[in-house]
Amino acid sequence: MQLYALGLNHHTAPLAIRERVAFQPEHLQQALHGLAHADSVREAAILSTCNRTELYFAAEQPQRVADWLAHFHHVSLNEVSPYLYAYPQRDAIRHVFRVASGLDSMVIGEPQILGQVKDAARFAEQAGTLGVLLHKLFQSTFAVAKEVRSTTAIGANTVSMAAAAVHLTERIFGRVSDQHVLFIGAGEMIELCAAHFGGACPKSMTVANRTEERAQALASRFGARTLRIDQIGEALARFDVVVSCTAAPLPLVGLGMVERAVKARRHRPMVMVDLAVPRDIEPEIAELDDVFLYTVDDLAQVVEAGMESRQQAVVEAEQIIDSRVDGFLHWMAARGSVPTIRALREHAEALRQTELERALRLLAKGEEPQRVLDALSHGLTNKLMHGPTRFLNQADETRKAEAGRLVEQLFNLPSHG
Repeated sequence: MQLYALGLNHHTAPLAIRERVAFQPEHLQQALHGLAHADSVREAAILSTCNRTELYFAAEQPQRVADWLAHFHHVSLNEVSPYLYAYPQRDAIRHVFRVASGLDSMVIGEPQILGQVKDAARFAEQAGTLGVLLHKLFQSTFAVAKEVRSTTAIGANTVSMAAAAVHLTERIFGRVSDQHVLFIGAGEMIELCAAHFGGACPKSMTVANRTEERAQALASRFGARTLRIDQIGEALARFDVVVSCTAAPLPLVGLGMVERAVKARRHRPMVMVDLAVPRDIEPEIAELDDVFLYTVDDLAQVVEAGMESRQQAVVEAEQIIDSRVDGFLHWMAARGSVPTIRALREHAEALRQTELERALRLLAKGEEPQRVLDALSHGLTNKLMHGPTRFLNQADETRKAEAGRLVEQLFNLPSHG
């Protein structure tokens, strides 16, 4: 039985493909049962987020799992196979450790993924598909992620535009949890910003986009409201933070619109983040006393400041992970010896019982206890030594030296070679 990981993520597949193979929570138990009963699969867990769908499983042969994934989602395997990756045992263990530690995320070091991996383990346990191997794998994964976060600076610095937007907002307001946030656009950058701001638990989040269907899809993912893009002007005063990133050729938010909003807000400050190129927000707005407008260049400076220390943290984290992968593989190898160890102990116990029963019979007949104990110890020693002695005597000439070294190592004897 081997461990495997198979899936796709934001590195390998566009959103349109990721959406097609994502697992909805209400179908997860059915999927876990189906995967666990796929050809040769014995244990299974599924991690499904907006950025990745990954299957972790223990199996003898992994080939059929990609077929199962395509069949479950009613897609052609040819459509998704160019985006899939499949990792055998060592690589699979390393991959899970990296995912939970935030090294494989869109934002390196982001903490949300660890909770999502814990959810995947919990769902698998509830579904009864989490066996000994995956249970140990997840427990080790959580320990590795904790070690990475506590001993490196992997999550300490801002290294993405989205994280920088939150960081700059906190400079003005202290905390995001008291603010109302408006996102203009529904592309990947806005999606990432929504994830970051959502992690800070603002009072509300709203999505405005030209295509209402896309706005609704993004909003539903983060528990946000929606707003028609032509309603931004009249609603702007309600928002403390505005983050915009669209492909519009001309600004969507003009100076007059913001002046009216500031007046309606009675000059309470606003933070505006313009991630679009060309700009969505007129640059003259930066001159208003109560508006803090940040552009892509402003955020880039924050990101650059965090990159050097983050890169060193990644190196340190990778070293921790490599070491823990070796430790986990050692545990798996030791598990392979368990049946042999059990059989050896049972054999020794049978010999002990035979000699003990013989000694008890002799004592019952009135034999001298000292002589009985001496016979017991000699009999047990002779029987325990019979196997190794025969192994040495029966080894052919080409293997006698190797057999001798093996026995010396097994019984911790001084070497004679």
